[in-house]
Amino acid sequence: MAGSGFAADRTTPRGLLQTADRALLVLLGFDRSRSDWGVTEVAEQFGWDKSVAQRILATLAHRGFLLADPDTRRYRIGPAALHLGRIWERSNSLAVLVRPVLAELSGQSGVTALLSVPDAFHMRCVEAVDGPAGPLRYYPLVGELYPAHAGATSQAYYAFVPEAERLRLFRSRPMARFTDRTITDLDALEERFRAVRRQGYAYTVGEYDAHVATVAVPVHLNGEPYGSLSLGGHEDRFPGPLDRLPRLQHAAEMVERVLTGRR
Repeated sequence: MAGSGFAADRTTPRGLLQTADRALLVLLGFDRSRSDWGVTEVAEQFGWDKSVAQRILATLAHRGFLLADPDTRRYRIGPAALHLGRIWERSNSLAVLVRPVLAELSGQSGVTALLSVPDAFHMRCVEAVDGPAGPLRYYPLVGELYPAHAGATSQAYYAFVPEAERLRLFRSRPMARFTDRTITDLDALEERFRAVRRQGYAYTVGEYDAHVATVAVPVHLNGEPYGSLSLGGHEDRFPGPLDRLPRLQHAAEMVERVLTGRR
C-alpha cells in the first residue's frame, strides 16, 4: 500500500484502541492510486475478517469520513475529511511541526529560513526563522504573500507544478513588475521554470525585493509539489546558492519526513 508513512506499521501499540487504529489505517490507505475501497479489498489488504472491515467502513461513513456509493457499494473519502483539512490549515500546526527544522537551518546557514505553501496566485509564508545575520525584514514574514512569478520562493514550487495546470494559472494573467529584474514575460518565465527543474533549485537576486538574494527548493509530499523551502538574505551576504544548497536540500527532506510520517 502506498499511502502515508503514518500507516507503515500496521500493529497497534499496547495501550491504544485497536478499533480506532484500524479505522485510521483505512483512511490513511487512500491516495491518488486508491480513490475508493470495497469491503473485500479492505479485509484482504489488512488481513481482517470481512465483518470487521464492514463495520469499520460503515462507522467511518456514519461520521462523514467516508461516502458510501449505494450502486457500487464502494467507499470514498467523505466531507468530514474536508472539515479537518480546513481546520488543519488554520491551526498553525504546520508551523509548529517545521519550526525546529527551520531553526536548525537558519542557525547553520546564518540567514533567514522560511517555508511557504501555495495560496491562490501566490506563495504564503507559514513559518520563518531568522538567522544570526539578523532579520530579512523589519516586520513579520509569516503570512507574507509572494507573487507566483517573482523570486525563488515561488519559482521553486511552480516549476514543478504540472505544465497544463501551471499554464492555466499564468496565461492571460498580468504579472506585476516589482524591480527591474522581475520577469514579466511568460515565455521567459517558462524558460526559468525549465532551468529550475533541471538543477533542482531556484536562485534569484532582487526579483521581488531589491538587494535580497534567495535560494529555494521544492518540498514534495508523496511525489507531488507541496510548497517551497527558502533561504534569504541581503545580496552582500549571499554571493551564491551553492554553499548553502546542501543544507537546504537536507532540510527539505526533513520537512517531507515530518509531514508524511516517514523516518
